[in-house]
Amino acid sequence: MPWRKALVVWLAIILAESVHGTLRTLYLAPLMGDAGARRLGVLIGSVLIVAIALAFARWLGDLRRRQLFAIGTVWVVLTVAFEIALGRAVMHASWERILSDYDVTQGGLMGFGLLVLWCSPWLAHRLRFR
Repeated sequence: MPWRKALVVWLAIILAESVHGTLRTLYLAPLMGDAGARRLGVLIGSVLIVAIALAFARWLGDLRRRQLFAIGTVWVVLTVAFEIALGRAVMHASWERILSDYDVTQGGLMGFGLLVLWCSPWLAHRLRFR
């Protein structure tokens, strides 16, 4: 399994998402509020994730479904760890604030974004190799 390549692709995704998050905070949040900007950000971020996965699909290679979902699982675990580390250590966010992004009853759509992230290696593979 191409784990090093999968890690490189995840780094590209997390870099793009970090830039996206900064731009969202600077430009979207003042226009539509933080909560609305975060919800729209999940949609925009999901499109970015699939686009990056699609751009790297051939480089990752022709993998089996199980391998693609294993890569997606690793990406999700790394992303959640990154989000928690960034939120707690850098932004000094409370656990309540971090968890609110995952709580659908509070308008959090991060779970949807993680589902897209998890499926994106498989989806990109299907689009590139079929």
